Amino acid sequence: MKRLKLGEYIVTDPDICHGKPTFKGTRIMVKQVLDMVAEGTAWDEIIAEYDGAISREAIAEAVRVASQSFSEKTAVRRAG
Repeated sequence: MKRLKLGEYIVTDPDICHGKPTFKGTRIMVKQVLDMVAEGTAWDEIIAEYDGAISREAIAEAVRVASQSFSEKTAVRRAG
């Protein structure tokens, strides 16, 4: 498996964080940020927590990708 671009800001790379989705150019796992969003952490606080290494646009993309994944899995279950 090689590096896979999941969006403008999100990638998977087997050499970084065991291939888990991360924000491009970082070792910040998307799941960590999505967990913070789910807990109600303000996006500006998340950005500050990671010293500006990710942007509002990157967080928004993570939420969109997660939402699309959820929608796709739900559609597959209904079709099956």
